[in-house]
Amino acid sequence: MAEKEIGARAMLKKVEGTVKTMPLSKFLKSIDPKCRLSKRDRLRIVDQALLLLEMNYVHLPLKRAMHAIDPIQRLKLLKFRLMESEEGELQSGMQFHKRMLEIFASSRDLHTMYLLPTPFKDQVAFLPFLVEQYFDTTSSGERTEKLLVSRVVAEHIQCAPNPGPEVVCFEPGVEVLYWNGVPIDRVIEINGEMQSGSNLEARFARGLDNLTIRPLDTSLPPDEAWVTITYRAKNGKILTLTQEWLVYMTGAAPRLAAKSTIKKRAAIDIKKSKINQLKRKLYAPLDVRVRKRFEDIFYAEIRKVGGRDLGYIRLFSFDVDDPDEFVKEFRRVIQAAEFPQEGLIIDVRGNGGGKIRAGERLLQLFTPRRIKPELFEFINTPLNLEICRLAPKRWDLSRWVESIAESVVTGAVYSSGFPLNSEESCNDIGQVYHGPVILITDALSYSTTDIFAAGFQDNEVGEILGTSNNTGAGGANVWWYEDLMNAVRSGPNSPFKPLPKDADLLVAVRRSIRVGHRSGRPLEELGITPDHLHHMTRRDLLKGNNDLMRMAARILEKKPIYSISVKPLRRKEGSRGVVVSARSKVRSGKKGQNISRLDVYLGGRPYKTFDAEEGSIKARTITLRSRQRKTGLLVQAFDGTNNLVAAYRYD
Repeated sequence: MAEKEIGARAMLKKVEGTVKTMPLSKFLKSIDPKCRLSKRDRLRIVDQALLLLEMNYVHLPLKRAMHAIDPIQRLKLLKFRLMESEEGELQSGMQFHKRMLEIFASSRDLHTMYLLPTPFKDQVAFLPFLVEQYFDTTSSGERTEKLLVSRVVAEHIQCAPNPGPEVVCFEPGVEVLYWNGVPIDRVIEINGEMQSGSNLEARFARGLDNLTIRPLDTSLPPDEAWVTITYRAKNGKILTLTQEWLVYMTGAAPRLAAKSTIKKRAAIDIKKSKINQLKRKLYAPLDVRVRKRFEDIFYAEIRKVGGRDLGYIRLFSFDVDDPDEFVKEFRRVIQAAEFPQEGLIIDVRGNGGGKIRAGERLLQLFTPRRIKPELFEFINTPLNLEICRLAPKRWDLSRWVESIAESVVTGAVYSSGFPLNSEESCNDIGQVYHGPVILITDALSYSTTDIFAAGFQDNEVGEILGTSNNTGAGGANVWWYEDLMNAVRSGPNSPFKPLPKDADLLVAVRRSIRVGHRSGRPLEELGITPDHLHHMTRRDLLKGNNDLMRMAARILEKKPIYSISVKPLRRKEGSRGVVVSARSKVRSGKKGQNISRLDVYLGGRPYKTFDAEEGSIKARTITLRSRQRKTGLLVQAFDGTNNLVAAYRYD
């Protein structure tokens, strides 16, 4: 798929009739007074929020230290004022929701949230365009930050009257200068402070991401019914657009796999997932090389960069119903005959996470090394101990019981760490892509995507190219309130009570701890520092990430390329076997990177070794005896410094 086609197709799009919208002002007037929370409802929500933060919230000591906050005391004060107030107080003007959102946002944790009840549930306020950041570099090397309109839904734009024949009213490529009279960069900073980004990069990125799309169950409706945007048109003229806020009527809750099947092993940014859902509806490319079941999860294409064909996969989410089927489909795509094998770019920018199993199992496809999954810890509390003891056996929580119980004696804050996915499940397929791989991240890469990027770095799969100095830094396994209720359902006295009017709570229950060279380092707040940094350009936003792809290609160009082939052989006399071959292509000029030998294992035991000549091993036949034909075969390639550089499994 050509780069120009990508940009042109997704830049300007009319919304199909399936998107139902209404003005924000009309939506707010239509709210039924019966939907308001009573005093009893509000006290129930505060009590359950206190329980979660005091007894289940794994990051509370870290957040108190890093942000000097005390959400427990703030909730206690809110409860006191509710008990002392009259029935009508703290209800009109959404004051209660505002205070709850502020308390949870103070933790800077998108895994731990208060979700507004009906009628805000499953509604999204939006403006029909996207604003993105890029950097303009002068001849002297100085970078200037600019904010650009990158996508527009033409039918919803309210153009100024009679702009003149030479002026395009509002289109992709115009530069945004002011928002309601306030400089646009300051508006994004203010909006970012109300979001829960863990670091400065994440806060600004979320302030920008949340600028024109705001899920109403995770944030309050905009204060203004419309906004006034001052922008510079492509011809240099300064123009003004007044645009009304719209509400997207989803009707039913979006499909979030984190709240269906195996939800206890999810790590997902709910707000980002809902923003991405509407972005896909309004702006997503139409053509993909993926079966329809996964078209909202990722798409693959061939990018021609610098005269070379590279594989490119944009991975939007790990929020899949079946992680194993997802990995199987991903494998099918990268092993396709037409898919380039000399370099792969995996782009996870803006990926809000999903199933941890999906992210961790995917890593093995790109490396010959054995993947070690990240570890997870509970905070030691009596309620977490009860949860681990009473939860259904299939939840597999009994591993944490002993260490949580021991904390009474040892005084340890956190339990022992165990992987959510077994090491065997993270290595049962093995490497299938032998070319170099690079991962692209940004400050909106969060949850399972943080865990995936950490595993990518910790297991030395490849290098990371960031468009921000850090990822979103969300390192935890998130549970819905319903999960906590179900965990102790078999106990005699559950402390968890049903929440009123579809209100909901999320909490980070188990924190992620890194492995490898960074063993024991928490992922929360610290995130992933990329190996390389790219500042997005205007060409990136308007022409299919051209400059970003070129930088990724330059990094991949320096990496060696290895390939292993194993083909079945059947002789006329009836004997069977396989033909193995391998080759290496080293472009950096470094000594010792060529393949020096090939080791063959049958049934896990050493079988044969072949020495390479000039970095390659031509066809070598291995004849298999009858009892060996049903035995798994493993081929491993080593370079001149005895490093394992490629592997191939054959059954």
